[in-house]
Amino acid sequence: MTHNDRELPLVVGLGELLWDCFAESLRPGGAPANVAFQAGQLGCQGAVCSRVGQDALGDELVAFLEFHGLDGQWVQRDAVHPTGTVTVDATRADHPEYIIHENVAWDHLEWTAAWERLMGRAAAVCFGTLAQRSASSRETIHRAVEAAGDACLVVYDVNLRQQWYDAAIVERSLAASRAVKLNEHEVVILAELLGAESADPVSFARSLQRRYAVESVCVTRAERGCLLVAADEVVDSPGVAVEVADAVGAGDAFTAAWIVGQLRGWPPTRQAAMANQVGALVASRPGAMPPLRDEFTRLL
Repeated sequence: MTHNDRELPLVVGLGELLWDCFAESLRPGGAPANVAFQAGQLGCQGAVCSRVGQDALGDELVAFLEFHGLDGQWVQRDAVHPTGTVTVDATRADHPEYIIHENVAWDHLEWTAAWERLMGRAAAVCFGTLAQRSASSRETIHRAVEAAGDACLVVYDVNLRQQWYDAAIVERSLAASRAVKLNEHEVVILAELLGAESADPVSFARSLQRRYAVESVCVTRAERGCLLVAADEVVDSPGVAVEVADAVGAGDAFTAAWIVGQLRGWPPTRQAAMANQVGALVASRPGAMPPLRDEFTRLL
């Protein structure tokens, strides 16, 4: 990392780092890792706080991050548990299905002095629900978010997967966050889970702001763009038409762009439009972490 890199806003992806296993290939993934990777391509300093096995798959993941300009030192190594893998069924390119294998390295995140120092420097931290499926990782994630402090933009990218969530995990995460991103299907699930009065996206977003002191809520709607509910503004931002190669990681790229827009102090309309463009661009390429630095520079 150069001195200049250290002056860029630091965006931390906190949680799972894994291999997405497609029928014909293995590709790096994990929602928080995808966010940090794309933030790095969008002109920030990206850092992945996760854990992989002391195995060949772990070596390859760390090497991949470092090759793309992320510092691999924040990825813990686990001598007991293997590097995480997810079996992806991308038969439907626009709606991939996942089998997320259990008791892997990122289920055992450890709180360390190094992570505490890193969080103290973070401009933004993004975390989700999946990596909280084990108690040890859940407590580490919340200690990290707490250590980041009030000035840090803490983003909860809900990302519900399979059966790994409950009301307690979701409510604790909402209460720890300044900004929340979820998709329109998750709105329906959470409205029921949290006993909200309405599953209408705007009404639900307003209820999150009232109940959990969340500043802004973004609801993604795939090809139909997004709704961004900020303090006193609702932005309905139309989608960007692309031919979808696979949708894996497109939502995470959207989150990264939304974070960058917030850190730059952009108005909500511009935040939403940029996030839609970045998400669409990633959906038009295979895999969750396609190299798009030049294309993003032109967009910015």
